Amino acid sequence: MIVPLFKVTNMAEAIRYYTEVLDFEMTDPNDNADSPVVDLGRDGWNMQLTTSESERLFGSVVYFWVEDVDTLFAKYIGRGLDISLRAGSKVHQGPVDQTWGRREFYVTDADGNTIRFCKLIE
Repeated sequence: MIVPLFKVTNMAEAIRYYTEVLDFEMTDPNDNADSPVVDLGRDGWNMQLTTSESERLFGSVVYFWVEDVDTLFAKYIGRGLDISLRAGSKVHQGPVDQTWGRREFYVTDADGNTIRFCKLIE
C-alpha cells in the first residue's frame, strides 16, 4: 500500500477541504487541526497531511507499507545505500520504532523526495 504525505501550510483549512469537499474522513481519533500529521481515508485510499514537513522538505513524501522493514533496510545497505549524508536523522540510519506505532526507515533522493518504508509495530 502506498500512502502519500501532502505538505500543507494550514492544517485546519486542509482538513476542511479534504473532509467537507472531497469526502475524506479523519481516520485517527487523536488527530485534530493542531496535529502535525493527520491521517485521512476514503474508499480504501489513505493519505496524510502534514505541517511539520512543509518548511524543511523540498520534495514529496510517500509511505510504502512493507512486511519487514529491517530486512528491506539491510538489503538496501547491501546494495550500497549511502546513509552518511543523513547522519543526523535516526530514521535514515536504520529502522526506528516511532511513538505513533510504526517501525519506519526513510530514504531520500538527491532532489529531496523521501520514501518512508513502514510497518505497524505488533
